[in-house]
Amino acid sequence: MSVVVVGSGNVDLVSQVERIPSPGETVLSTGFATHSGGKGNNQATAAARAGAATTFVGAFGDDDNGARLRESLTESGVRTLVRTSDEPTGTALITVSTSGENAIVVNAGANATLTDLAPEERSAIAGADLVLMQLEIPLATVAAAAEIASGRVVLNAAPAQRLPEDLLANVDLLVVNEHEAALLGGADHLLTVVPAVVVTLGADGALVRTRDTTTEVPGITVDVVDTTGAGDTFCGALVAALDERRPLDEAVRFASVAAALSVRRAGAVPAIPTREEIDDFHPHD
Repeated sequence: MSVVVVGSGNVDLVSQVERIPSPGETVLSTGFATHSGGKGNNQATAAARAGAATTFVGAFGDDDNGARLRESLTESGVRTLVRTSDEPTGTALITVSTSGENAIVVNAGANATLTDLAPEERSAIAGADLVLMQLEIPLATVAAAAEIASGRVVLNAAPAQRLPEDLLANVDLLVVNEHEAALLGGADHLLTVVPAVVVTLGADGALVRTRDTTTEVPGITVDVVDTTGAGDTFCGALVAALDERRPLDEAVRFASVAAALSVRRAGAVPAIPTREEIDDFHPHD
């Protein structure tokens, strides 16, 4: 069994603040840190740490940030098929409030150059049991990878944008939050195009919808430090569980534990739990 994640890699520049500023407002930071991040990188890391044999397809710059991301992926056990781009490695400017909420601005950089999939990239995608993607890389590349894939295609439709129906026709499982689901016409509409939808509800859990069933997965209460990367942790752990042939609702419960663990620590990649941490977690911990 194997997972391929096609997606973005960014270096996160994170400022801690008392509260996220309003438009035109300046606030003082209470702390600053630099972390590995990017939705694709985060999800690949989460899948690997959750136990899946994972390959990441992406594009980084020929710079210190790109080297940092490659090293981070390798340390987490991810096989990398990463292009070296003339553009700088992607960055994300993140503010995190004391309540754990965040606001993020992403500069795509090298991620925008992930186009025209190369033969080795296409082979990895075609041979994977599961292919996981997001929307921080060119939409045409996401569509091409979904068409190439022979295994199960999981799409995390974030950041939110409208999607062509020919892409959705090649998606087996769509993962969206409430805002993304609404932008795409709602779960009922989406189920006319894709066979299954998971709507994440933050602390309230998740809703698992297929054309025949609806399952509510309750949220897990934890002390929140930083929600950055929680959705990515959820997606990576989800595909790791699906790679073990777990039923979808059980895989969502597993992913919910991983996401809950991630918000108890600061940063995206630094907060992603290991398989041992997920298996050992109990809600009262």
